[in-house]
Amino acid sequence: MGRQSLRFAMFGCGFWAHYQLSGWQEVEGVECVAVCDPTRGKAEAMAAKFEVPTAYSDADQLLASVQVEFIDVVTDVHSHEALVRKAAEKGLPVICQKPLAPSLEASQRCVAVCRDAGAPLFVHENWRWQRPLREVKSVLDSGRIGTPFRARLDMISGFEVFENQPFLKELDRFILTDLGTHVLDVARFYFGEAEELYCQTHQIHQDIQGEDVATVMMRMNRGRTTVTCNLAYAGNPLEREAFPQTLLFIEGDRGSIELDVNYWLRVTTTEGTLSRRVPPPMFDWVNPDYAVVQSSIVDCHRDLARAIADPRHPAETTGEDNLKTLELVYASYESDEQRRVIQFA
Repeated sequence: MGRQSLRFAMFGCGFWAHYQLSGWQEVEGVECVAVCDPTRGKAEAMAAKFEVPTAYSDADQLLASVQVEFIDVVTDVHSHEALVRKAAEKGLPVICQKPLAPSLEASQRCVAVCRDAGAPLFVHENWRWQRPLREVKSVLDSGRIGTPFRARLDMISGFEVFENQPFLKELDRFILTDLGTHVLDVARFYFGEAEELYCQTHQIHQDIQGEDVATVMMRMNRGRTTVTCNLAYAGNPLEREAFPQTLLFIEGDRGSIELDVNYWLRVTTTEGTLSRRVPPPMFDWVNPDYAVVQSSIVDCHRDLARAIADPRHPAETTGEDNLKTLELVYASYESDEQRRVIQFA
């Protein structure tokens, strides 16, 4: 990249952090020089696996001892705000996993503290960087289907997500904060901001605290597009199991776009239907069953690294931008609880 590598520290050494750091190692001009986890053994094991020079169990000690250009927060959501504040106090750019914080108010505080300190805040929202979803965006931007008037985005699965992530059962708010942050962000990526929103949720599993099914309907694209986002981890058997793929169908006044199971992209116009597969790139560290999600980490990283290296190239997923997605998430809960349409100014 024609410059010295960007040095960074990663906070959190759990399951997802291993994929996060693997993704960074695919990005030229970036170097992880320290990892930190309250369980020192986890930090040391991760440092050894990825040949990171230093491992810490205390965030303050790391920040006082190691010179870095940014930090990457891959910890439990309840620790995000404190770590974002520490980065802001040092004036360091910080990348944070989604959701940014456990509430909209806490997320707003994270954005405000970084803005006041002049410390760039980014959210690692990699969902929109999946190759199939980027291809859909390219078709939309080309104008081939004209002006979209209706769209459906589906993240529906019978996958028993609670078997390998039992802690999700204890969340008072589940699917909208877990999957909604992703899918509603993709809707904004395609169609801009929402003017109004209506949501209904269900709880199908009886041994969990939060909702596991949600349907969100929005009027977007300056009122020109009705967008429905269907989210479900109901655990019910489905004829076409696509986990963890996002499927969609978009209707325009000159054609349609369909993203179907196994990455089939179909664009239909008066000239006929053009079908092609747009599978994700494969890296040797991804689980093939999750490649569409895990491989998207790399392009998301590249976008964030570019923005950190050169502020003239703003990242797509800043803290300020992500707040707009979180506003949709929490407006969905409000709509469901009050059984009313939420209007946005």
